[in-house]
Amino acid sequence: MTPRDEVFEPGSAEPSAPAVPVLSSAPGSRPGATAFTIEGRSAPALFVIGWLASLLGLGFIGVAVLAGGGLAAAALLVVGLLLSVGLIAAAGSQGIERRARATLPYLGPSPFLVFAASIPVSVLGLIVIAVPLGIVGVPLDGPVATLMSVTVQALVYVALVRLLAVDTGALDWAEMRVQKLDRRAVAEMAGGALWAIPVIAATVPVSAVLLALFPVTPVSPLPPTGEPAGFAISLLAGVVVAPFGEEVLFRAFATTAWARGLGPRRGLIRAALVFAFAHV
Repeated sequence: MTPRDEVFEPGSAEPSAPAVPVLSSAPGSRPGATAFTIEGRSAPALFVIGWLASLLGLGFIGVAVLAGGGLAAAALLVVGLLLSVGLIAAAGSQGIERRARATLPYLGPSPFLVFAASIPVSVLGLIVIAVPLGIVGVPLDGPVATLMSVTVQALVYVALVRLLAVDTGALDWAEMRVQKLDRRAVAEMAGGALWAIPVIAATVPVSAVLLALFPVTPVSPLPPTGEPAGFAISLLAGVVVAPFGEEVLFRAFATTAWARGLGPRRGLIRAALVFAFAHV
């Protein structure tokens, strides 16, 4: 007797219908849908804005490179605006999705996205300060302009970490070991500075070998000053301001995020490699 010939008696359990496979609407349920679909996303509008603005910004980069001249300068502003909006929106969208799914140890945006977003935002900030400096006759390759440019970059780093990681609850300053400048912080900085001694001792002979094999003159990242005041300003820019922003972005934020998501060893290695690559 087939299942269709079975008699249903009153009071007995009704035969259940055969199971029908149901397709999930989650973004990752179909091949190739993870990156581009808006189905099942918590913030689809932010996701679309991130993709469209980023792609348009990259397109304008191609236009500027091919055109050159004045069009390239005009396109730079458009590129900066579009990429800034697009990458920040993409980072925000990624953080929202990770918090909504709560399947990862780290529930914020990827440090890669945050670092990528910092580049066009910094460029816009540099353009904003370069225009008035040029009007009043301050050399853009001098120590004052260098100090202002690294200050803008440090502020961008801190602002993006605050906006995309701290304000969203993915991390807090205490988790990232960002603390007030008290006696303990000074002692930890002094202890960290002592590690520069063995590092310098190890890199000096390596540098000597490299210079013997490749006889080139190293270029200083800071502009030549020729006067005590200019040297002091350059020292402030290169030793205090620039490292502060980089430590917040690469050490505090990126290292903490990757260590939480990948484990301490892999997180430290990845953060160190990205930090080195960013300085090439």
